[in-house]
Parts: sequence; structure tokens; C-alpha cells
Amino acid sequence: MSGFSRGLRLWFAPERIREEGETPDYRFSLANERTFLAWIRTALALIGGGFAVDQFLPGLAWGIRAGLALGLLAAGVLCALRAVGHWVRCERAMRRGEDLPASRFPALLSLVVALVAVAMVVVVVFGWEGR
Repeated sequence: MSGFSRGLRLWFAPERIREEGETPDYRFSLANERTFLAWIRTALALIGGGFAVDQFLPGLAWGIRAGLALGLLAAGVLCALRAVGHWVRCERAMRRGEDLPASRFPALLSLVVALVAVAMVVVVVFGWEGR
């Protein structure tokens, strides 16, 4: 079984993580869980922002409004999915006594949010109405 499919199975059967390595100090597992919850809060905020852009900016040209909303919604979906994947990878690493996994995802998420923010700045500076 590939590493990806094994990791994906652990999303829905986290008790199987206990089959690997040794039980880490519970404080580390709880810290990992708090990190997971922080990623989920970030995902919810991005999704809420996407809906807010779509629903509360009706004067904005449809293409711009849809692009900004979809960018935020996509970032929220990716963030939610990445949260559980990161939780599993960290929990497995702690149980095995390995270094925690490195990730490029925070940089990717930051770039997406920054691009949407720059687009919003342009919209605010140059007006809301489509020409």
C-alpha cells in the first residue's frame, strides 16, 4: 500500500496510529491537536470570507467577485484537508521518534491569501463597479 493511501486511511481510523512506535508524551499529542484545530479555524475563516465576498459585494463585477470568492473558498478547502493530513503525519512522526515533517503548505496558503488581498486592494482603490 502506498504511503498516501495509508495516510488517507488513517484519517478515518486514527486508532491505527497506535500500532506504530511508542506513545508520545500526551502533551505533544494535545499540542498537535491544538495545531489541527487552529488550521480548521483558519479554513473556516477563509470559507466564511469567500461567502462574504460573494454575498456582500453585489456591486462588484461578477468575474472579479467570483474569482476572489473562489480563491478564498479553495484556500479554505485546501486548508481543511491539509489540517488532517498534517495531524496524521505529525502524530506518526512523534510515535516513531522522527523529526516532525516539513511542509510547504503554509507558504502556499500565505501566497493565495496575499494574492486575494492584493486583488481586494486593487478593487477598493479603483472602485467597485464593473466597467
